Amino acid sequence: MNNTTAEQTGAHVSEEAHDSHGNSVAAWTAVAIILVGFTVGAIAMVLGPLWWLFWVSVGIVVVGTLAGKVLQLLGFGVPADGDH
Repeated sequence: MNNTTAEQTGAHVSEEAHDSHGNSVAAWTAVAIILVGFTVGAIAMVLGPLWWLFWVSVGIVVVGTLAGKVLQLLGFGVPADGDH
């Protein structure tokens, strides 16, 4: 097993970058909705396949993606590097 740390390899990782890595309302909302969509899609495949339910799950995933982006644009996302 390799026990090499970032300090040993000379790599520098900003502590600030790890503090907010995806930890925002926009990210968590998007992930939760998309997870529901994938779960519904999996159930659709196991039960049939029920294609209508599968396509509903695809729609849920699209809604989750759009919800995350809209929330990010409204200021609920992680700020970009220049926005601090």
